[in-house]
Amino acid sequence: MFDPYRVREDFPILRRIVNGYPLIYFDNAATSQKPRSVIEATKDFYEKSNANIHRAVHTLSQEATELYEEAHEEVARFINAEGYEEVVFVKNTTEAINLVAYSWGLRLESGNEVVTTLMEHHSNIVPWEALSKLKKFKVKYVDVNGDGTLNYEKLEQLITKRTRLVCVTHVSNVTGAINDIKAISKLAHENDALLLVDGAQSVPHMPVDVKKLGADFLAFSGHKMLGPTGIGVLYARRELLEEGEPFLFGGDMIKDVSYVQDEEKVRISWNKLPWKFEAGTPNVCGAIGLMEAVRYLKRLGMENVYMHERNLTLYALERLEEINEINTYGPGRETERGGIIPFTMTGIDSHDLALLLDQFGIMVRSGLHCAQPLHQRLGLKSSVRASFYIYNTREEVDRMVDVLKEVSEGLKRR
Repeated sequence: MFDPYRVREDFPILRRIVNGYPLIYFDNAATSQKPRSVIEATKDFYEKSNANIHRAVHTLSQEATELYEEAHEEVARFINAEGYEEVVFVKNTTEAINLVAYSWGLRLESGNEVVTTLMEHHSNIVPWEALSKLKKFKVKYVDVNGDGTLNYEKLEQLITKRTRLVCVTHVSNVTGAINDIKAISKLAHENDALLLVDGAQSVPHMPVDVKKLGADFLAFSGHKMLGPTGIGVLYARRELLEEGEPFLFGGDMIKDVSYVQDEEKVRISWNKLPWKFEAGTPNVCGAIGLMEAVRYLKRLGMENVYMHERNLTLYALERLEEINEINTYGPGRETERGGIIPFTMTGIDSHDLALLLDQFGIMVRSGLHCAQPLHQRLGLKSSVRASFYIYNTREEVDRMVDVLKEVSEGLKRR
């Protein structure tokens, strides 16, 4: 049985007292907390095996190399990639999407189209807009419904034979809406387009199988799934990585650089996959921490993770309905959704409300959550976002609701 109270024992930070109250961390969509095993894995690497990889024959370098390559293999198994060659380590989801834009996307030209949506994180909008100015292709946006879910009728209209790439989030980082990636993949591939999935809010929270989803590219971050910051993943089908050109150069991504005297030029060849796309000294320690994070999640079971968050989200939505001044956004309780709830309170700015919650040790996000077009579409200047993970409990939700009720009563007395 999944037991969040037992899970909590593995997270040292959850013992912290903030502003005189026990820490309640509801900002998991921004970054997750780290279990002791991940902290120890990174500490252990620096204390025992720290060295550069693929560089030397000495013992420490060989140990570091083995650990780094093992991390690729562990992540590949976690998402059911064909092999470690399909897993490229980057800094984060943002870099992974930019890697696709500037290694594959540079082949786009006038007359081509990229289809994305109004629910995307800015990281899945801005790279395509920037590249479109350079390559003169068109970016089209799929609308969302009033509850923040994707408008599939509009999606079908916008994906045509001109479409070369469809870029879509798996789970909205604002509303928690879960997109039907299998259906979107089918539609994209029927039109000979590729599919890029932003998995930043799905891979940490539910079972993700790239083969079942039909994703050509999948981007996600380690720090949102119990791992360290500064490590992320781009999955891509092997043939796409083999065809693609790197956009960062130097160090480990090079196989050979030789000066040809007769031609007075330098010839360069790239390293094999996935190192072809991992220029310079990588975040070895981050990769090791991510590997341990993956193993921790596998021990819990991703289906268990998803069900715990779903049940907690449904409970939180029900409790928030007790406060008339609270407005929640996103899919209704009858719809599958991720562990994210955006809300506002009548009579108070979202940042002010977040600061008040902070005074009681409750950490939430406020603002636009790097998704301004979606907020505009929903008619919101900003919102408060509570996002849940494996260590959150009903008692914590109750505490937040109690504080929100106090705030609401205080506003009435003003």
